[in-house]
Amino acid sequence: MLLEDLQVILKVAEFRSITAAASNLDMRTATASAAVKRVEQALGLDLFIRTTRHLRLSAAGERYIPQCQQALAMLEQAKQTMKSDDDTIDGELRIALSSDLGRNIVIPWLDEFMQTHTQLSLRANISDSNIDFYRDSVDIALRYGKPNDASMYGFKICNVPRVLCATQAYLDEQGTPIHPHDLAAHKGLFYQLQDIIKDVWVFSGQNGEFKVKMNGCHATNDGDLVRRWCVSGKGLAVKSCLDMSNDLLAGNVVSVMQDYKPTPTELWLVCPSRQSITPAVRLLRDAFREKSTTILKALIAKGIIDESVLN
Repeated sequence: MLLEDLQVILKVAEFRSITAAASNLDMRTATASAAVKRVEQALGLDLFIRTTRHLRLSAAGERYIPQCQQALAMLEQAKQTMKSDDDTIDGELRIALSSDLGRNIVIPWLDEFMQTHTQLSLRANISDSNIDFYRDSVDIALRYGKPNDASMYGFKICNVPRVLCATQAYLDEQGTPIHPHDLAAHKGLFYQLQDIIKDVWVFSGQNGEFKVKMNGCHATNDGDLVRRWCVSGKGLAVKSCLDMSNDLLAGNVVSVMQDYKPTPTELWLVCPSRQSITPAVRLLRDAFREKSTTILKALIAKGIIDESVLN
């Protein structure tokens, strides 16, 4: 049982809902549910009575919650007494970033952030490999996809459509695909994860879902290299619109087959524990949200993605 688990318990008791408590604490429902289970297992008692539609305090919960509130209030008071300046933004930011997004989009964001908060230092781990927070000595990770580990704490930054793109020169030479069936005649540029080449592309349109086994002779475990191949006209690539935003907005590549959308993703800022969520991390989360929204709005204005991404 962790101290942070007790904070979850109090929020669940307040909202009478694990989902609402998780939303208030800016964490996933699965993470909050796991916290409740740990506390109940440690106590050997059920604090909540659950039905299919409702959740309420049990008799044990009615006794436990007030004492839990008092204990946490005392700890918070002790914490505030020990802290000399709650507003100081300092220390080291140890952040893991994916190859393409990190190098070409996020590092300039971090440079600007650190110009504002001059007492911070930065250690960036740039890799497309899966991050082990303890092995790789990082405190936060900016990653595509919702975390699937209930023990992790995460902040969703934004929705991220993927786009099928290529250079105009490639399309002039090879033809512009209109339907997923047209892709059989084209060269795919593939991302490779743990020796698995992602050469089956999935698209959704008004007529349903289409899976296409692509042909191609370029594959890599580096997302930035896939983008570089695409910009140099070597074929078609399915990429995050954030990764490709600079090239899309500059006209270096164009988005094609827009009636058929590749599977979208999400951008998350992930932490291994609540202790990792420092004031600097919260400010960084807000900066990432602002910067990513600016890019998405620029892509929407150009007609590259749909405005529903902001919902």
